[in-house]
Amino acid sequence: MASTAAGPRTSTVVIAPDTFKGSLGAGEVAQALASGIRRSAPGARVVEVPMADGGEGTLDAAAAGWEIEAHRVTGPDGRPARARLGLRTDDGGTTAAVVELAEASGLHDMGPGADPMRATSRGTGELLRAALDRGADEVVLALGGSACTDGGAGMLSALGVRLLDRAGRRIPEGAAGLSGLASADLRELDPRIAQTRIVIAADVDSPLTGPQGAAEVFGPQKGLDEQQVRWASLALQRAVPVLAEAAYRSSGPTWSDHVVRAADQPGAGAAGGVGFAALALLGAERRPGVEVVMELVDLETRMAGADLVITGEGSLDTQSLAGKVPVGVARVSARHGIPVVAVCGRSLLDRDQWAAAGIDHVWALRDLAGSDQESIRRAPALLQEVGGRIGQELAARSRQRQLMAGPAGPGEE
Repeated sequence: MASTAAGPRTSTVVIAPDTFKGSLGAGEVAQALASGIRRSAPGARVVEVPMADGGEGTLDAAAAGWEIEAHRVTGPDGRPARARLGLRTDDGGTTAAVVELAEASGLHDMGPGADPMRATSRGTGELLRAALDRGADEVVLALGGSACTDGGAGMLSALGVRLLDRAGRRIPEGAAGLSGLASADLRELDPRIAQTRIVIAADVDSPLTGPQGAAEVFGPQKGLDEQQVRWASLALQRAVPVLAEAAYRSSGPTWSDHVVRAADQPGAGAAGGVGFAALALLGAERRPGVEVVMELVDLETRMAGADLVITGEGSLDTQSLAGKVPVGVARVSARHGIPVVAVCGRSLLDRDQWAAAGIDHVWALRDLAGSDQESIRRAPALLQEVGGRIGQELAARSRQRQLMAGPAGPGEE
């Protein structure tokens, strides 16, 4: 019986980008690059894996294989808002949930003229409670894109914590309300929290207060002026001993000391202090967001056997080196010996910097478009162009491999 030699192996490309903020979502970036590759290298196998760093887009990245349901919650400015929740139950019966803060308490949901000092995280607590109602054993709390600087007060209130002023009344929402916090009662904190593993996914490693704290670093991005930043920072500082005292009354000195230490932990300043509330009172653990998302999307398994990995984000800069998506993806690729190309809107890193991070080549849309504005406006077309050029290189390598292999010899009877 005759046998024939196998044809050239099909190239496999994994596309795992973050969002291009202000331009395209991670899924749109992946689709545009994939379109260009398929056009110029029609034989290539392209695997699209939209990514996130634990902030906005985490739920979208994890959506494949998850049940997505919508809930009505309190938005950051107090108006009703629609927020999605991700759920998945494994073969062993463990139910995992993804609660993305930006869905319920995101800056994009602040209405025109809304007061940033009154922005609340209450909706995030309501979404977390919905996850508990659905039987969640494990919750990924994705922090990023928040409107609030309330130290997680709204979230805690939604979970049963009573936060009171000097007159024994519940404090109003936001940093403005937190400034009047005089006492807290933890006795009605949802008891299911104690049986639930909560993981904070965040790329922010700021403490709660101080020069690198929640209000100082991120307050201006949420609309706080200089005086409001100072007020919010003081409110966050004063909340720590009040909550520590409440923890002491509830469970003794061990929990009280934990609350005090939590304020200085990396990630406590994430999402306007929601990180602190989760670490201090919900028993949460903090992990780098990109690592959590890579596990949610099973990136390492999907990357196995690939010839090339493409990653990227809007701006490739020094913050990227601190653990954003491109560097996280490059680290996984390095373990498998797969070359990595980063595609970005603009690159502020030199060759030595991105090469040290494990990236083999960088394509910046601004270099093709001539300006930041033009690269944003034409992002889909430019990404397809870059994908096309990458596809051409893949096709050329495939032809080279075929030439080196030589023609198939005749089979033998």
